Amino acid sequence: MLTRTICAVALMALSSMPARAESCADHYQSSGVPLVTGTTHKVWMIFPSASPGVALDKVFRAVLAEGFVDVNIDKALGTLTTQQETTGSGRPQTLRVVVRKEGRGSRVDAVFIMPPGQVAPGISNNLCRVVDAAGR
Repeated sequence: MLTRTICAVALMALSSMPARAESCADHYQSSGVPLVTGTTHKVWMIFPSASPGVALDKVFRAVLAEGFVDVNIDKALGTLTTQQETTGSGRPQTLRVVVRKEGRGSRVDAVFIMPPGQVAPGISNNLCRVVDAAGR
């Protein structure tokens, strides 16, 4: 009897917990060795209720808010590409974002590429801020 009561209480506790939604950080990956090789930072998210066109517009505004200039957007392809050169080295950092249809919503993939000898503190947070804008 005690075992049934414990199981029932545990089941009620687990069923009342909200489902854990995936976050941008769950999909973040980086490769390369900072300052030694070039580094690539990637992240993706799915937004079930955001149409690709609206999501791309929101990502475009977020990229501008992050301080990127000369942003190239192709709405027909759902792509956004921009570069920034912040180190004075003449070697730009590149951001590429692709927004595509996923079910009834959108999938947003972003890649930030840095050449050897450069670092960008907080890149995962900044990249996630851009991608998460598609769902706001």
